[in-house]
Amino acid sequence: MEYRKLGPTGAIVTAYCLGTMTFGNEADEETSHTLLDDYFAGGGNFIDTADVYSAGKSEEIIGRWLKARPTEADQAVIATKGRFPMGQGPNDLGLSRRHLGKALDDSLRRLGIEQIDLYQMHAWDALTPIEETLRFLDDAVRAGKIAYYGFSNYVGWHIAKASEIAKAQGYTRPVTLQPQYNLLVRDIELEIVAACQDASMGLLPWSPLGGGWLTGKYKRDNTPTGATRLGENPSRGMESYAQRNAQERTWAIIEAVEKIAKARDVSMAQVALAWTAARPAVTSVILGARTKEQLADNLAAAKLRLTEEEMATLNDISAPQPSSYPYGDGGTNQRHRKMEGGR
Repeated sequence: MEYRKLGPTGAIVTAYCLGTMTFGNEADEETSHTLLDDYFAGGGNFIDTADVYSAGKSEEIIGRWLKARPTEADQAVIATKGRFPMGQGPNDLGLSRRHLGKALDDSLRRLGIEQIDLYQMHAWDALTPIEETLRFLDDAVRAGKIAYYGFSNYVGWHIAKASEIAKAQGYTRPVTLQPQYNLLVRDIELEIVAACQDASMGLLPWSPLGGGWLTGKYKRDNTPTGATRLGENPSRGMESYAQRNAQERTWAIIEAVEKIAKARDVSMAQVALAWTAARPAVTSVILGARTKEQLADNLAAAKLRLTEEEMATLNDISAPQPSSYPYGDGGTNQRHRKMEGGR
């Protein structure tokens, strides 16, 4: 599997990361450990989790696997997150020094390690001054509790503000952003990707298969049923079947992915993953799998390199469709000028 730098750092991770949101919920401990074994056997070295995943169980399952696999544990790069509720009290969530101090120590305990390689703020906290969060993270780096830190689900101005404050104060700076990013969801390209590139931050895309849509498992005007996430809950969040089914763009993208997959004799999932891994600023793509078979198919994407023509086809059919201003032609034309001058 291809190795890449973790954002601007000297730490090295594989181009595909194992996401563990299913651990302790959709995947029991035995299945979770099998997925970890298969992932590392396939050449991976990067594990992503969060304290809120299965209310801490995901971290605990990973911790027991690390203890039982010292050779793999020595090479593993561990990423986790803090921010969302871990209790019912007003200080059991957020990015305050009070909450993050406890959240970080609890994550270290559950994982059974002395240092977390990448500690990520799971979402913005409008109630906590960003200076408070950044000072805590800098202290945590200096204390040896974390090696690096990053963000998840931040927008452009969050990234710019945090990065510039950290720079101005002499704090350790953020190294990654974990956003939703796939052929169906490309709006981060309108401003967030540029903000990350300006701050020298790498991207760790989550939901690269669009909640299963890009695997071809869902059909037009046929509400899903059965043992899939949308089959169990067709109205599930941003992946809602009715919402995406109603968009002609959805089916045009799926058709293009399917055509390339058939021509290359690979799965649609592999095409979608290979596209995401090849996008600018992407450090590592987060894979989510319930079963050995799903993981094996996803890992096979590491061997797939799309041609320039295939990338162009997918880029064109899935291009974001903003209104004219500020992200469409009406706005972008005002932010650029010709080298030779003139109108």
